[in-house]
Parts: sequence; structure tokens; C-alpha cells
Amino acid sequence: MSAPEIPVDAARVLARLDRLPRRAVSFAATGIAGAALFFVFYCNFDINVSFIQTCTQIRSGCTPGTSQGWLVLPTCLYLVGYFAGGLLFAPVSDRIGRKRALAIGLSFACVGSLLAAVATGYPLFVLARALTGISMGAVLPVANTYIGEIAPAAARAKYTAVTFVLCTLGAMCGIGFGLLLTTEAASFPEGLPFALGLESGWRWMYAIATVVGLFALLNTARLPESPRWLIEHGRAAEADTVVSALEQRARGPLPEPAATVPLPPRQAEHAYRELLSSKRYRRRVLLLVAMWFTGYATVFSYSTGSTVILTSLHFTAPVAGMISAVGGVGFFVQGLFSARWSERLDRRYWLPIGAALTVLGGILIATLGTNIGWAFAGSFLVFFGFNVWVPPTFALSAESFPTRVRSAGFGLVDGVGVLGGAMGVLVIAPLVPRLSPLPALLLIAAFLVVSAILAQFTPHTRNRVLEDVSP
Repeated sequence: MSAPEIPVDAARVLARLDRLPRRAVSFAATGIAGAALFFVFYCNFDINVSFIQTCTQIRSGCTPGTSQGWLVLPTCLYLVGYFAGGLLFAPVSDRIGRKRALAIGLSFACVGSLLAAVATGYPLFVLARALTGISMGAVLPVANTYIGEIAPAAARAKYTAVTFVLCTLGAMCGIGFGLLLTTEAASFPEGLPFALGLESGWRWMYAIATVVGLFALLNTARLPESPRWLIEHGRAAEADTVVSALEQRARGPLPEPAATVPLPPRQAEHAYRELLSSKRYRRRVLLLVAMWFTGYATVFSYSTGSTVILTSLHFTAPVAGMISAVGGVGFFVQGLFSARWSERLDRRYWLPIGAALTVLGGILIATLGTNIGWAFAGSFLVFFGFNVWVPPTFALSAESFPTRVRSAGFGLVDGVGVLGGAMGVLVIAPLVPRLSPLPALLLIAAFLVVSAILAQFTPHTRNRVLEDVSP
């Protein structure tokens, strides 16, 4: 069935949108969507260092040495929440709009962080992490879909990577505040000389998250709706108003719009039915799910439990925290690197690069980690490597589906893929204490190597108009 007629000027609106410079949309892509991603990434990493203190205070019999066992349930339910958030809220975004869906998704992490801050027992803390996971699963596809829809064809991965810098800052704050607030002061590198070691430092971490989340939530009121989403829903006049306002922000001469830009069909009635009934999109769904599943097995093994994993490999808790903190610096540097270089290669090539660096970093930690300098260098490479592929692959996941089901497609592949993170926590992490350091860290990295191989079969999307990539 052919799509209903859309006003002729809608194509010109999209052409005008695709010519805008970054300064015209940075307040939306970086300032608002980026603040939301900063918050959810803080929430993803705030458990990393702080959980040792949390566990010893809310779970009887928990010690730093046994905390890894108690980390499994909150992490797995966080990932279940992530799975549910992606599958339920991403398609809602395709129906109600990116702006409203982003606000709804953020509200779950605000509530989850507040409950974690006041939790007096393990069950409530676990519930809080599940609610926070729903937010991550919802915000990630909606924010990245939004960024992909307002970015020009030649800079989608760059826009995603620039915003990802804020994700890395959120992760660094989550790890850094854990060191500052939950560990005792000690001479470097045994710890932070200026660490506060508050008795309830972990509660302050989640209280900070609540305040930051409320700011991000209120900030979504200023977010202009995606012009592509508006046009898909037959609201070309509103899209024209949004694009005109963005053009005013450019404050300078703009190039002439492209002569023609394909128009998207109207919204799909059943997002998942359309994704899975189309041979083109079914293949992309299966491939991207497998890629994210194996990649996330490595990512979540490190991102949510690197301190606990290192402790189980016989590093002391403060030193393990410091090694993870240096990894957080590698994460941040990776964000800056990706913002500058991610558009230089096609999306598929960043996964092999990331896998190679993750393997190399693990080898350094395992073989030379008794020297703290080499342990720091290895951690830097590991965190750089297992994250350098993420921004271009976020862009790829959004680009691989048409506007009418783009958020649903992203949410599906990311939400199902994140179950690989649960495998990392349930299957891989428990094996780590039973292995010597080198086999343990190579096992974690091996899943990213598999993901890198799968990535070579994904579609070419760099420098192509969205409507051409995914009609």
C-alpha cells in the first residue's frame, strides 16, 4: 500500500535539516540529549566501585572478598530492566515522539536512584537497580535515534561520538565518586590521598544521581521534537517551524539544500511486525542482536564489575578501584578520540580495533600487572578498547532502520543484545576467580572478538542519507 501524500515542502524541510552545522543543533544533541545520557551512564557505573561498601552495609555476611557473589542479582535485574525498557519504550517513542519518550525514560532512573539512596536492605536496593535499568534501556535508543535524525548524513557518527563524551564523563563520575566517597584515604596508588571514605558514601552517590536526574528530566522540556518524526506523522508545518528555529541558531550563511531528499512513509501500525516480516530488516535485526549480545558480554563484565573482578584476581580493593578509575580516564579519552575520528572509517571497522585493544590491555594487566604502572596502562587500553566501537555502532543501529520504526529497531537490537551483559555477569564473571589472570581476561575479551567478526556483515551507512540506507 502506497504512503499517503505528504505536502511537497516536507522534502525541502528535510533537505534544510541535513545542511545544518553542528552549532545549530548542539544545544539539543549535546546539551539536552547529552545530559540525559550523562545521567544514565553515571547510573550504569556508580555501582562499580561503591558496591563493595554498599554490600557490606545492607547484606549480612557480605565482605569485600565475597561482594562479587552479591553483585550478580542487582546487575542481572538491572539488565532485565534494560531489556524491558528497550523493548517497551523504544516503540513508544515511534508513536508519541522522541521528546516525551525521553522524559518518561529518565523518570525511572530518578525513582531508582532515590530508592537506592534510602535502601536499608538488599531487596530494595535490587529493585532500585531494576528501575534504573529500565531507564537505560529506554533512554539509550531514544536519545541516539534523536541524534541520528537531526544530524547530517556526513556527521551522524561524529554527532553520536561527541555526545558520547558526556557518557564517558558520566561513567568517570560514577567510578570517581565511588573512590572519593566510599574508600579510605591512602597514599597513591593504594588509593586516593584525599578520599573521604564516608560511612554512607554510597548513599551520597545515589543522592547525587537523583539530583542530576531531575535536572536532566526538567531539561527535556526545552528539547525540540525530531523534524523527521514530525514529518512521518504528517506534521510538516511543525517540522518546518522546528527547522526554522534551528536555522536561526546557525547565525550565518547556510549552503543551499540538496535538490531532493526521499520522504519517509507514514508511521507503522505494528513496529515489531514490520521489522520481522521484512527480509531486509529481519536480517539486520538478527545480525545486530548477535553483535550487541557478544559485545555487551565483554562491556558489562568490565563496566559494572571491573573492581570486583580485579579484587577476585588478588588485587586489594583500593588498588582495584584505582585501576578501574584509570580505566575510566581511558573511557573519557576514547570519547574525545571518537568525536574526532569516528567518521574516518565505516562503522564496521571500529569493532576489530576495539577488540584488539581490549585483548592487548588484558594481556598487560595479567602478565605485568604486579607493576602498578603496567596495570594502569592495561586498564586504560581495556576501557578505551571496549568502548571505542560503541559510538559508531550506536549510529549504525539507528541508521539500520527506517524512521517509522527506528527507535523500535534500536531498542530491539540493543535491548535483546544487552542480555549478553547478563551472560557476562552470570557465566563469565563467576569463572574469573577460578582462572589465572591471563585466561580470565582473555575469556572476557573473546566475546568482543566474535562481535567484531559479525560486524563485518553489517550494511554500509557512512555518508549516506538515512532514507536511502533504510527506506
